[in-house]
Amino acid sequence: MIKKAVQDAINEQITKEFYSSYLYLSMAAYYHELNLDGFANWMHVQVQEENFHAMKFFDYLLSRDGEIKLNSIDAPPQKWSSPLEAFEEAYKHEQKVTASINNLADVALKEGDHATTILLQWFITEQVEEESNVKRVVELLKMTGGTGPGLFMIDNELKTRVFTPPAATA
Repeated sequence: MIKKAVQDAINEQITKEFYSSYLYLSMAAYYHELNLDGFANWMHVQVQEENFHAMKFFDYLLSRDGEIKLNSIDAPPQKWSSPLEAFEEAYKHEQKVTASINNLADVALKEGDHATTILLQWFITEQVEEESNVKRVVELLKMTGGTGPGLFMIDNELKTRVFTPPAATA
């Protein structure tokens, strides 16, 4: 049986992962409105990743005989002033998610929940990749000024991103 403090923290993280999905879906809609299909694709893939993360926590909590408590999800922003601003927000959001997962790891360690600590190692590693991927796009947008031919080159590159579910783990 999973300890209540860990269960509560995982339920909170599930909500945060679904909010992340919602945020990126909103960003995908924003990019579609701008006819930036590559940017929209990148965000659609991110939606799939965030849903995968939420379900990984969900399934894990069930496997530990935990109680699932789904909370309401806040509405995300709908508009941004530029493609760069949206990606900068995505980067800040990923930093918040990293902090949240680190806090969850602290709770698991404090409670002596070694199984959850092992699970969280995957998420900690994943967050390093998540932040790096988003920051790369932010830096590319800054280098090109976020307009003109540079913007369209980035858009074409982002069209190639696909979701590949990780191999089954804990």
